[in-house]
Amino acid sequence: MPDHAPILIVGAGPAGIAAACAAVESGVPVTIVDDNSHAGGQIWRGAMPASWQARLSRAAPRVLANARAIGFTSSKTLLVEQENKPVELSFDRLILAAGARERLLPFPGWTLPGVAGVGGLQALVKSGLPIAGKRVAVAGSGPLLAAAAASLVKAGARVLFIAEQAKWSRLLTFGASAARSGAKVRQAFDIARAIGHIPYRTSSWPISAARAGETLSVTLSFNGAQRTFACDYFACAFGLVPNTELAQLAGCALREGFVETDDYQRTSVASLYCAGEPTGIGGVDGALVEGLVAGYHAAGQEGRARKHFSARDRWRGFQQTIETAFELRKELRGMPTPETILCRCEDIPFGQTAGHLSWREVKLQSRCGMGACQGRICGPALEFLAGMPMQSVRLPLYPVPVATLAGKETEKR
Repeated sequence: MPDHAPILIVGAGPAGIAAACAAVESGVPVTIVDDNSHAGGQIWRGAMPASWQARLSRAAPRVLANARAIGFTSSKTLLVEQENKPVELSFDRLILAAGARERLLPFPGWTLPGVAGVGGLQALVKSGLPIAGKRVAVAGSGPLLAAAAASLVKAGARVLFIAEQAKWSRLLTFGASAARSGAKVRQAFDIARAIGHIPYRTSSWPISAARAGETLSVTLSFNGAQRTFACDYFACAFGLVPNTELAQLAGCALREGFVETDDYQRTSVASLYCAGEPTGIGGVDGALVEGLVAGYHAAGQEGRARKHFSARDRWRGFQQTIETAFELRKELRGMPTPETILCRCEDIPFGQTAGHLSWREVKLQSRCGMGACQGRICGPALEFLAGMPMQSVRLPLYPVPVATLAGKETEKR
C-alpha cells in the first residue's frame, strides 16, 4: 500500500517551506518531496534565512530528499522516483510548489563549454565550482542578473559587465515600484554595493559566442553597437519559466501559462493547491505568502489564511511590475540563425522548425523536444521565437530507468 500523507507538498523552495510550516503549526502532518538533498530550492541553496531555517526545524515535516515526482497513479496518489526506485504517496490534499527554471534563448554558440544560464552558473559556484579570478560576462533579462552577479563577485569572480535587454525607461518603473517596499530597498542596496563597479548596459543582448582553445569570446549588441569580449564564463538567461508540468498532468487549468488558483491557492482540481512561481513569477516574498495561504487553508485554517491576503495582493502587484519591466523585446527573435541548435538534446537546428504550424508538428517532423529534458529548454524558447506553445505533458515527467517503471509494474501485479 502507498505511504499516506494528509498534506503532501511537492517542492522544498520558499513556497513549499512556508506551506509546510503553516500546515504543521496547524496540527496537520506534512510530507515534502524534493529533488535536492537539502531544503531551500534554487534560491536558498545552502543559504536559507535563519528565521525560516528555525521555523522549518521546529515544524520538522517529513522530507523525501533526492526524490522526483514523475506522475500520478490515481487522482490521490503521486508517483515518485527516489534512488531509482518507485515510491507511491497517497494524500488528502496536495500542494504544488515546483518553482521555476531559467528561460534560455538560443544564439550561435550558446551550447559551447563555458556558456551557462545565470542561475545555473550561480548554482555551480554554490556547489563548489572555482570562480575566483575568472572573467564572467552576464547577460539576459530580469532581476536575477544583478543578484547573480553580486553572488559571483562575492565568490571572487571578475564580472565584466551586465547586459540587460530591457530599456532604461522600463527599469526605472521597476525601480520605483521596488522602492515602495522596505525589504526590496534593503536588498537592492546590498546588491548595488556589491556590483556598483560593474558596467550595467541596457538594450543589450548576445549576438554570438565562439571558442578557440581555452579562450571564450562573446559578441553582444550594446545599445546598437557590436562589441566582442574575451571571458572565461558567459552567463545568460532571459527570466524564468514556471514549472507547471505536474499541475498540467493532474488536469489543473492554466491561464496565460500559469496555474490558475482561487483566493486560497486552490487549483481547478479538487484537493490540489499551487503556490509560488507556477502561479506567477514574483520572487521569494510573494512565494512565501502564497505558501502560507495554501498551507493554512489545506490544514483547515481558513481564517489564518485570509490574514495573508493583503500581503499577497501587494506582491502580486509587484509581480505584474516585473512582467512589464522585463518583457522580452521582439529583436531577440533574431538571435538564432537557421543553423543555431534549438533542441540541445536531439541536436535540432532552429531552421528545421520553419514552415511548421504547431509544437506538435515540429515535434513529429524533427524530434524537437523528445530528448532527456522533454522540451523544458527548447519548448519555452520556441514559444517565444515562433509563438508555438507546448501542447502535451506525459508520464513520466522525467526520464527514469526502466527498472523504476518495471518495479512499479511488478508491485502492481
